[in-house]
Amino acid sequence: MAAQRNSSDRCALVLLCLFLGAPWESDARQIRYSVPEELDKGSFVGNISKDLGLEPRELTERGVRIVSRGRTQLFALNPRSGSLVTAGRIDREELCAQSARCLVSFNILVEDRVKLFGIEIEVTDINDNAPKFQAENLDVKINENVAAGMRFPLPEAVDPDVGVNSLQSYQLSPSRHFSLAVQSRANGVKYPELVLERALDREEEAQHHLVLTASDGGDPLRSGTVLISVTVFDTNDNAPVFTLPEYRVSVPENLPVGTQLLTVTATDRDEGANGEVTYSFRKLPDTQLLKFQLNKNTGEIKISENLDYEETGFYEIEIQAEDGGAYLATAKVLITIEDVNDNSPEVTITSLFSPLKEDSPLGTVIALLNVHDLDSGQNGQVTCSIAGNLPFKLEKSIDSYYRLVTHGALDREQVSSYNITVTATDGGSPPLSMEAHFTLQVADINDNPPTFSHISYVTYIPENNPRGASIFSVTALDPDSKENAQIIYSLTEDTIQGAPLSSYISINSDTGVLYALRSFDYEQFRDLQMQVTATDSGNPPLSSNVSLSLFVLDQNDNAPEILYPSLPTDGSTGVELAPRSAEPGYLVTKVVAVDRDSGQNAWLSYRLLKASEPGLFTVGLHTGEVRTARALLDRDALKQSLVVAVQDHGQPPLSATVTLTVAVADSIPDVLADLESLEPSNNPDHSSLTLYLVVAVAAVSCVFLAFVIMLLALRLRRWHTSRLLQASRGGLEGVPASQFVGVDGVRAFLQTYSHEVSLTADSRKSHLIFPQPNYADTLISQESCEKKDPLSLLDDSKFPIEDTPLVPVSSIFTPSLSFKKSFIFYSFVCCPLASLVNIGKCQKQM
Repeated sequence: MAAQRNSSDRCALVLLCLFLGAPWESDARQIRYSVPEELDKGSFVGNISKDLGLEPRELTERGVRIVSRGRTQLFALNPRSGSLVTAGRIDREELCAQSARCLVSFNILVEDRVKLFGIEIEVTDINDNAPKFQAENLDVKINENVAAGMRFPLPEAVDPDVGVNSLQSYQLSPSRHFSLAVQSRANGVKYPELVLERALDREEEAQHHLVLTASDGGDPLRSGTVLISVTVFDTNDNAPVFTLPEYRVSVPENLPVGTQLLTVTATDRDEGANGEVTYSFRKLPDTQLLKFQLNKNTGEIKISENLDYEETGFYEIEIQAEDGGAYLATAKVLITIEDVNDNSPEVTITSLFSPLKEDSPLGTVIALLNVHDLDSGQNGQVTCSIAGNLPFKLEKSIDSYYRLVTHGALDREQVSSYNITVTATDGGSPPLSMEAHFTLQVADINDNPPTFSHISYVTYIPENNPRGASIFSVTALDPDSKENAQIIYSLTEDTIQGAPLSSYISINSDTGVLYALRSFDYEQFRDLQMQVTATDSGNPPLSSNVSLSLFVLDQNDNAPEILYPSLPTDGSTGVELAPRSAEPGYLVTKVVAVDRDSGQNAWLSYRLLKASEPGLFTVGLHTGEVRTARALLDRDALKQSLVVAVQDHGQPPLSATVTLTVAVADSIPDVLADLESLEPSNNPDHSSLTLYLVVAVAAVSCVFLAFVIMLLALRLRRWHTSRLLQASRGGLEGVPASQFVGVDGVRAFLQTYSHEVSLTADSRKSHLIFPQPNYADTLISQESCEKKDPLSLLDDSKFPIEDTPLVPVSSIFTPSLSFKKSFIFYSFVCCPLASLVNIGKCQKQM
């Protein structure tokens, strides 16, 4: 009793689990449920979110979905409740026929974790089918001479349900001639037989009507009936007999239609009509009835439709032989279908993760594939491979799933996409294969800095360029894509002559075009060095630098500048001395000029534009040396005026001019004598001469003081000029040494010579002794210019300044010739700013 109670409890628990849809077996990767058939659509099967360890809302977030292979989906996921529900009405008999267990298997994919869980659902039977006979009426023919106890096979009822819901029993309506016997075959299938209980008498009763009822064991009980009509024939005491009780044959599935499978044979020892045997299918489903064709006279069985091992691999057919006397015999034909490798493997891409970043680590899952072959055995064993030398490999997952993972480094700049071909090959002979093609896009990351086309750049721009003019263009390339390849150009911060580089040059951040923000001056600076930076827009950004050298080209925008003779600031004219004894080619002076430009723009040429005595002087074309062209004559004027032009070789050329005054005399006394020989004024008013002399002496004293101040200014200017000459690389060479003398702002260069000056105290006449000048072909050096000035020349002479007064006091107001000469000498020595021309004018007034 206790054992029965425990068994009842277990059964009740199993039934409760079946109807509630609870998982009845589970493991790490396999979840099992059971559900009865014929449930409405959306009926609860199991709490899949709980069994997966997820919340219901996570089913959608994690991409949980059902994946199955090519059949109608029977179940679905309810994302709101997190449960597994039916997708429609499930008919167990249609799904699994009469199999003892009906299992539906599929997989659930958690896509974000790329995990598969096997789901197995057992569909349990309910009593939804009644037993059914193949025909509603059955005619049974029995000879009247049949002995009691004879058995006649009756048709079996078919109940597609299983278990207690299947066919359980047969019942025959009451009859005094017949009874029912139920037999069981080796496989447990029950079949009815009609048993003759009493001998028949055709004359007494020629026909008997019976009702055969088949019942199942379900709740509620279902049953089916067939009406049996028994016709009593005249004597026929032999029934047909088959040569074999079972016929077996094995055929490949690829036999053509019309092929003969086998021939069944039954014999009857009777003669005449009672011995004629006809053949027919006794028990065959409609689906199988179309597959085979039976010749009722010969017993030949042929194929009427193509066989398919994948559809059905075995057929069991009952053949009935009947003679003319209504005797029957049955035999079984067992047909085994042999598999042929006639199905290529199937490849299904369940998931594809594209695009894939190029820095994805090794082993990253790219795709999830499912392979299947409808064939069986060796013909259904599938192997997968990928074609080409690709950085990927296939890994076996659960069941018939493969994972395609990365096996090598990816570089989008080398290969931006891969056309992947997966080949599935079965193990048949010959093997069959199928290819699946898909494209994997490689997503870019910022792993390449911009690259300039050159290591460095050099460009040129003429000076005096317009502001905003385009100077140059740099280009950098980035093999990355999208924002990782968007380049921004910039200039590295720097300073040029104390000003930021950005005040000189700007760059278009998008195009890399450089613009000048100001007009450049070649004389200010000749080149600019800068760094151009190209930065992409990736995260983090990458950059590279390139050096750019900008050279300013010279233009002829500076006229020649004359350094010697320099123009005085007081409006006077420079004077040079040329002795009358000078030979042709004698170097009188040298015009020195510089040009701040460079190259051809600074090549200077000299020419004589104008001369008071044409043909007397020449100017060196390239040296600027002023030389005598012929010997000086007595008739030549004391004062010669020359206009010298200096011109550069630019396009267009620029020029400058200077006016030279040359005094022709062997010595300064000669110059003075020439001045004395000039005709004096005829003014009779000599009484005012003394007043004029006094005023002149006071003026000379003031001029002398101004001269000292000017000497200091000249000394500072020479120092500044020497700095400019050093910068111009062209020191003043080849110019004859001269000194400046003058009054009223007239300045003259005198030739360098050694001289002696003596003044006597007891004489009203002062003497100037000038030896022959020692001329040089070059200008005095910068150092000698800095060391000596007109005052130092006086110091170097042998004037007895300390012992002898320059002019006797007693003769100051005596208008004599000696006083005139002494005054002229005093003015010439003590007042170097007075010119010889002005001295002559002063002498005329005296």
